[in-house]
Amino acid sequence: MQRPGVGCGVVFLKEGCILLLQRKKSPEAGAWGIPGGKVDLLEATEVAARREALEETGLDAISLSLIGTSEQLFHKEQQHWFSPIFHADRFTGTPQLLEPQKHGGIGWFSLSDLPERLTLPTHHAVKLLSERGIR
Repeated sequence: MQRPGVGCGVVFLKEGCILLLQRKKSPEAGAWGIPGGKVDLLEATEVAARREALEETGLDAISLSLIGTSEQLFHKEQQHWFSPIFHADRFTGTPQLLEPQKHGGIGWFSLSDLPERLTLPTHHAVKLLSERGIR
């Protein structure tokens, strides 16, 4: 990547738990993270966030609120990403692992008992949730 990329992420919360996917690919292979991905050229970030969430989990994010941003610098992989992070205020569907080539697992995790390895955007998202009192 010769210039920073634009990504997006969506936080789904249910009964004090956050939905996470386990990454299979670099960067951060093996780490658990919020649904999200790359924003396409001329695609609004909120539209991209809804699309990525639906493609990865089957959840339809009906209402999104921007809670903050994440910036990731992966020197080894020569990647630089800037990502708005949204909270799904309302959503429908049952989470499913829809991209098994990209993700090794999916699950709800208590915000007080998260997996040991989290992606950088997920660390940022959890901090933003805490700062805003979103549970």
